[in-house]
Parts: sequence; structure tokens; C-alpha cells
Amino acid sequence: MAKRTLITGVTGQDGSYLAELLLEKGYEVHGLVRRVALEDPSHKFSRINHIKDDLYLHSGTLESYSRLIEIFENVKPDECYHLAAQSFVHESFDDGFSTLEINIKGTRHVLSALRHKVPDCKFYFAASSEMFGKVHEVPQKETTRFHPRSPYGVSKVDGFFITTNFRESYNIFACNGILFNHESPRRGFEFVTRKISSGVASIKNGKDNILLLGNLDAKRDWGFAGDYVRAMWLMLQQDKPDDYVIATGETHTVKEFVDLAFEYTGLDYELKDLHKLPEKKADERVRDLRNQKDKIFLVQHPTFFRPAEVDLLKGDASKANKELGWEPQVSFEELVAMMVEHDLKNYQPNPK
Repeated sequence: MAKRTLITGVTGQDGSYLAELLLEKGYEVHGLVRRVALEDPSHKFSRINHIKDDLYLHSGTLESYSRLIEIFENVKPDECYHLAAQSFVHESFDDGFSTLEINIKGTRHVLSALRHKVPDCKFYFAASSEMFGKVHEVPQKETTRFHPRSPYGVSKVDGFFITTNFRESYNIFACNGILFNHESPRRGFEFVTRKISSGVASIKNGKDNILLLGNLDAKRDWGFAGDYVRAMWLMLQQDKPDDYVIATGETHTVKEFVDLAFEYTGLDYELKDLHKLPEKKADERVRDLRNQKDKIFLVQHPTFFRPAEVDLLKGDASKANKELGWEPQVSFEELVAMMVEHDLKNYQPNPK
């Protein structure tokens, strides 16, 4: 009999890659989706349209504990991957209350429903490198102290310890995957990597001459989402539950990502640093630059700087390599090329 799995956030980047992987492995894959997604499938299901007929989708929200109880009771999953969250860091500053409400209470609801209805179900929690924030050591590993610098990071720290508490208190097979930044052509347009790849595609297609970004010096450990969901699955195949850092062990600046993207398209740009100007003044300068149609500009704009910045994230995945046999397959350069190529071939204006 095929294993059953329940994925929260199945319509997202990670959820779609994970669903593909588990279908290939013969799983019966169930996904939690909001009712609004069912009402607008052409847009909301864009990442899973090619496999939608092979999935079992259940409407519900993380806020509704009674609905989660019902779903766990009906599905009786062998594995649960909790990926759903308000995951955009910048948005978490604008609406911190919603981020904390959804991410913290939602995780507790999922774990409580699992405990009461399918206590033998293995559980995966999508933790984040944003938990390290103002890092206390480089590279960061499973024992590194957390120091989050955003409401999103705070919510993930809370979710990490809720998961740990259920493992230790109720003997739930629960794992925390501390995943560093992982990207793909399915990344949302609001994230900086997709903003870069789609922005460069827009410039290449003659639709714009400006790319607006924030801190170009921020350093991240970027990998391919398709590689990282494989690590999620491997965690739940072990004899004992544990926590793992998943990362490439390399760090690159945002500007390195930008330079590779422009290089891939054969374009060059002129850098304009406006981030110390008041936002209205910066907007006026941007309007002036847009009128210079014969030039391409990369603009650092104050709107896109965080109130509290995370300067350097670099993960040590040696534990995952040793115990799970996991290592990344896609390089940083290959990732950038993959994303830019996709956005060039499937160009559409950034909906944001």
C-alpha cells in the first residue's frame, strides 16, 4: 500500500517540488490549500497545474484547528510536511502580527491535530536560516545560537521549539529542517532572486531600463529548491528524528547574483545608490532615470532595505551529508542561469 503524505503549502515553491518528488516515489500525496486557491486555480495552482490531477487537495487554513483535525482524521497520513507560512521577510516587518499569528499558531495547530489523530505520523517543520539573523558564528550549524532579526525569523524560532517540544514531550517523530535560502524558477516575484531574474528579463525584452533593489552587500547561502526538498524527505526516512542544517556552504552577495544575471543576458548596467535619500526624493530620481532610455540602471532604493538587516548567512550541512547522505547538485552559477533562462523564455510583467 502506498504511503500517504500531507503537505501544507503544497502550492508554493517547495510544496510543488516536494509533491513531484513524492509522486515519483509512489506516494499518495494530499495537500492543504486555501479555499481562495480553489476558486482561482489558474493563478493559485500555477506551480502544480502539471500534477494537479495526481494530487488530493483539501481546503482549509492553518488558523482552523477543527478543520485540521478533520483532515488528519480523514487522510491518516504517514508523513506530514509543514511548509505553509507567511514566508516573505519584508512583509513580516509590514504586518508582523499576521506573520506571528499564522506561523506560530498554525504550527501548533498542525502538530496538535497530528498528535491527537495520527501520533505515529512523521512530521517535518520548515525552519529557516533567518533564525540565525545576527549570526554568532560562521558557518552556522545545528548548535549555533539563534538571533532572529525579523518577525518572520522570530516566528520560525518559535516553530522550531514547538516542534522540539512535541518531539520531547509526546514522542512525536518530528524534525526541524533549517534550510538556507533556496531558489528556483518557481520562486515568488517578491523575493530578491526572482525579482532579479524577472527584472533582467524585463530589461532584455525592452520593457524597462531599471532594476530596483535594496542591500547589494547582503551575503546568502543560495541553493536550488529541488535539491532541498530531497533533504526534507530524507529526514523522515531516518530511524530517529533530528534537526538538520541544509545549505551549500557557499556564500554570495546579492550583487554577485545581479552580475551573473546581467552577464547571462549580455547586458551591462550603471549603479545608482539612492538608499540614503528620503523615499520620495529617491522616487523622483528613479523617474528621471527611466527617461534615459538608452541606459540601464541598477538602483539601490531605500524602500527595499530592512529595518534590521541580516548581513551574512552561510550554512554547515556536514551533519546532513554524513547522516542523510545529502549534498546539493545544482551550483550557484547554474541556479542563476536556470532562473534567468526561465524568465526570458516565459517573460511576463512582474505582477508586483
